[in-house]
Amino acid sequence: MDALARDWTAAVRSPADRAMLDYAVKLTQSPAAITSEDVEQLRGAGFDDRAIHDICAITAYYAFVNRIADGLGVELEERWGEAP
Repeated sequence: MDALARDWTAAVRSPADRAMLDYAVKLTQSPAAITSEDVEQLRGAGFDDRAIHDICAITAYYAFVNRIADGLGVELEERWGEAP
């Protein structure tokens, strides 16, 4: 987990995990840039439609919850502010 927190691109070994995390990062940082090609890359990595839906939904849910917390001024617990 520490390696993922420091640099997930170096820590991820599985091509499927890399495809999933590439998609999640893109959806988080540039949601309007997601295209059908991104979904096809997930299919090519072995994910079926249900798994792709779940990856998208979980990524979007985390973004939603973070926006709600930020919008309400919720402060992180101390352990979340620690550097890996």
